[in-house]
Order: sequence, then C-alpha cells, then structure tokens
Amino acid sequence: MKDNTSASSAPNYSKTLRACYLGFITQAIAANFMPLLFTTFNREYGIPLGQIALVSTVFYLTQLLVDVVCAKFVDRVGYRVCVVASEVISAVGLAGLAFVPDLLPDPFVGIMACAIVYAIGSGLIEVLVSPIVEACPFPNKESVMSLLHSFYCWGSVGVIAGSTLFFAVAGVGNWRILACLWALIPAYNVYNFLSCPIERLVEEGEGMGIRQLMRNRTFWTLCILMVGAGASEIAMAQWASAFAETALGVSKTVGDIAGPCAFAVFMGVSRSLYGKFGARLDLRRFMVGSGILCVACYLLAGLSPLPVLGLVGCALCGFSVGIMWPGAISISSQELPLGGTAMFALLALAGDAGGSVAPSLVGNVAQLAGGDLHVGVLSGLVFPVVLVACMAALARRAHR
Repeated sequence: MKDNTSASSAPNYSKTLRACYLGFITQAIAANFMPLLFTTFNREYGIPLGQIALVSTVFYLTQLLVDVVCAKFVDRVGYRVCVVASEVISAVGLAGLAFVPDLLPDPFVGIMACAIVYAIGSGLIEVLVSPIVEACPFPNKESVMSLLHSFYCWGSVGVIAGSTLFFAVAGVGNWRILACLWALIPAYNVYNFLSCPIERLVEEGEGMGIRQLMRNRTFWTLCILMVGAGASEIAMAQWASAFAETALGVSKTVGDIAGPCAFAVFMGVSRSLYGKFGARLDLRRFMVGSGILCVACYLLAGLSPLPVLGLVGCALCGFSVGIMWPGAISISSQELPLGGTAMFALLALAGDAGGSVAPSLVGNVAQLAGGDLHVGVLSGLVFPVVLVACMAALARRAHR
C-alpha cells in the first residue's frame, strides 16, 4: 500500500505535511509572481500588454491539461515520482525565467515557454498534494485539509508582499535575481518529498476508474460543487484589484494591496480558523453558511452605494470562499472513499474550469453594462448559489 521504500515503524507524517505546505506555496509563487512583472516585460522587452495577457491564459489552460493527464497516469507512475517531478519542473521554470527570454531572439517565446514549464509543475502540485495528505492517518482530516490549503493563501500574500519589498529595496531591474530566489523554495522541497513517507490513497487496482466515476451521479454533483467553489473564489479574486481601483479611485499599487492581498489574507484566515477549530464544527453546515455569506458579499460589493462598503464585501468574500475548495475535496472523499487519484484529478479539473470561466463572465457582463464592474460582480452571484444548491442535493441524497 505504501509508495515509500524506506518506511519505518513510525513514519513521520508531519514531514509529509510540511512538504505539502511548501508545495502549495510553490503553486502560489507560480500563479502570482509573473503577473507582477507584466508591465516590466512591456517596458523592458517592448512586448504589447495584449500579448502578455496570453501568458495567464496559457498558464491556466496548461494546468487544465495536466489535470486530465493526471487522472489517467499518476497511479501508474506513483505519487512520489510525480510530486518530486512537480517541484523540479517548477524550480526549472522559475529559474529559467531569469535566463531564457534573454537567450532567444523573441523574448516573449522564452517567457511563454517558462510559464508553460512551471504551469506543468503547478498543475501536478494541485492534483497530488490533496490526495497525499488525505492518505495520511491524520485525525480530523477536514481541519488538516483546510489548514493545508491556507498555505496557498499565505504563499500568495508572501509573494506579492515579498516581491514588492524586494523591488522597493533592490529595484525592479533586478527581477531576475528574485526569480532565482523564488525558485529555491521548490528546489529545497525536492528533498522533502524524496525523504518523507507517502501512502497510497487506495490499494492498487481498487480505486474507481474514470468510466466508473462518470457513471456515478454523486460524482457529477461533486464536480458541479467544485465548479461552484472554484468560480466563487476566482471570479472575485481576479477582479479584486480592478474593483478596488474602480471603487476607491486608488493607484494600482494600493489597489493590489486593498484588493487581491486583502482577499487572500481573509481567505487564509478562514482556512486557518477552520484548521484550528474544525473538529468542533459540522463541515457541511459550515459550507452552506459560507455559500450564503458569499452571496451576501457579492451583493454588498455589487450594490453598495459606498465604495468602502463595496471593498469590505470584496475582502469578506475571501473569508466566505476560504472553506469551499478544501471543503469540497473533503466531502468528496467522504462520499466516494474509493474515488482515488482519478477523482482528485477530475475534481481539480472541475475547479479550474470554474475558475477559468468565472472571470470571463464577470468581465463580459461588465462590458455589456458599459464598463460597470459592479454589474459584472453581481453576475458572479450564480456561483455561490450553485454551490449551496449542490450541498442541498447531497444532504437530500444522504437523508434518503
């Protein structure tokens, strides 16, 4: 059952947990570092901003493709090989960003190539870390899972704040040095994943295959739940900076701190609090309450006549969505304990799909409303409503 050739009589699963914490921090670096350099790339290499915007699109599309591939092949290759590869690939992509664009005739090709490389690593981390922790014999796994996912939030805050501080002290022109410094985190984590105990989620050959999952009605409800979770989170997170600038009329720097940074902090607080006190709470009721709070936050952000209240709604939305993704994963493990790696990969795919569609919906609705971002944000109401509806459907099914 173990994917651990050097297991001892008392495996140190706390080391596994620390490695997974750093795994999510690595993913936060991959998702948040390069967007901080978009205007720098425009100025230094003369790349149009419209072209640079393709980097984020390709990054998330690459993660979606990795989700699909993982559903088929991870169990055959093994968790340890794949998760070590995720850290190596992430380190290579981040460090390569400091050199590859300057070595190629077209710097944009080098930037895109590095983004694709570390997006592959990020996608592997997203699929693998949750089942690795789920397979460990921790008590109160819902709390452990929530605390685990909080490290993505704290990683995001750390990347934004740390990079801003570095640029203020050393200058934006030294961004290549910072890229190499961030690459040290996944490079160090390679050792952690090589030496920590890793268990299989289910016995080899006993996990549900993709076809079995596709024929299971509960699985489809769980997928829609993940779409709602991913969309509720990313719809507000992606537009938080622009919303802060629009609502308060502040600069881009202040908007980044008041928008996405505040959103990430509140989301991290939510996950950390549930990680500490989750054993005393009912996860499903907490999820429904969070969905209702999320609806209220979208309404406050979209309808408030006072800009400050709109910003409060944006920040509190981070708190409301905090439990949604890790909670949906924990509920899926309870509903389908033999779902295996394929289930986790397909759930990640569903969450990423929701996260990919939601920002576009908000942006397009805002454009149709004459550029009114308040109207665009209101359109995001549909996603927490979908999440609450899925929780109600699972409750009815459990009651029957």
